[in-house]
Amino acid sequence: MVRYAQKNDLEQLRKLDQHLAPSELEQCIRDGRVLVLIRQELVGCLRYNLFWDNLPFMNLLFLAEDERGKGYGTQLIRFWEEEMRRQQHRTVMTSTRSDEQTQFFYRKHGYVDCGVLLLPGEPLEILLSKRLPG
Repeated sequence: MVRYAQKNDLEQLRKLDQHLAPSELEQCIRDGRVLVLIRQELVGCLRYNLFWDNLPFMNLLFLAEDERGKGYGTQLIRFWEEEMRRQQHRTVMTSTRSDEQTQFFYRKHGYVDCGVLLLPGEPLEILLSKRLPG
């Protein structure tokens, strides 16, 4: 089951999403910008924000190691894309490092390369976008 995160999900989310300070993650939950995938327990999450203040940008898609390859990432993305379409957004974005396999996962789901970011000493960051139907 995919749903929006709730405050009582914070402790489990902190185990999966260690990229943000707990207070920042809590704010993302309050803002309705975190989705969770629940099986017996919370096993995955998707966190997003708005690029240029109006374009949904998936900042994080994460699944517990033993839950990968089972279609749960696809469930999270589909739920998010449908929510964004329902909110009248026509394009969504994400990014991934060039040295990560995730780029192929996103492309398989209809995302296309739309730019890159190169920071000193870091692998190339690939920006991807997808036009939503509707």
